[in-house]
Amino acid sequence: MLCVGLLCGAVRAEVIPVYTSAQVAPLVLPDGTGVYPDMVAYLNRHKLGDFSFKLVYLPRKRLQMKVESGALEGIVIGMMPHWFDDAGQKKYLWTAPFALDRYVVALPADSAYTPGAKGALSGRTLGMVLGYSYPDLADWLRQQRPIRADALSDEHNLEKLRFGRVDSVALAESVYRYHKKKHPSDNFRVYVLPSRQTERRFLVPHELQAVYDKLAPVLRKARDDPEWQRLMLRYE
Repeated sequence: MLCVGLLCGAVRAEVIPVYTSAQVAPLVLPDGTGVYPDMVAYLNRHKLGDFSFKLVYLPRKRLQMKVESGALEGIVIGMMPHWFDDAGQKKYLWTAPFALDRYVVALPADSAYTPGAKGALSGRTLGMVLGYSYPDLADWLRQQRPIRADALSDEHNLEKLRFGRVDSVALAESVYRYHKKKHPSDNFRVYVLPSRQTERRFLVPHELQAVYDKLAPVLRKARDDPEWQRLMLRYE
């Protein structure tokens, strides 16, 4: 009877896909760890009713199309409301942020660059990720007028910067910190860019209100939870 009960409990559990388009350290690492896998595991340890969560990769454009067309059968990790034209948080349900980030620009140590000066990168190449838009950097890009040079990832861009194949790289500070931890010999100058802070939240369709009701209280407390803080320290 005990076995039957356990099996019935397993059948009742509903697996909720947690979608991401991220493939960059420290958000998602090749060995299956990273900030996003750790967050999904953290949620599963909280045993949120009959729900369990599974991280699923989708290419960025396909993920955005699913969200905007209402065809998403799951939730999305690491998003911000204004990325989906939802500053009023009416189109979708949004959790509290579980991590904060910001954009930086990395340049060679001997590079002449004056933060805030208009046109400081004019005519110089700026490494960015192929297929990605950077709405938070739109004003800064207009002022700086760099030549965009795309690569498949931030890691590739930093490698190009190391070998002098680009003049600068724009990327999230968390990505740069993790790269520096793995490549301490890289000698770059890094400047914080004038953009709003990135808040990594969950986007939840209104159709999944029941999931949101279980998820939201945990996310409100996550950043103050010693367990989550210890996990995040692994990527600092």
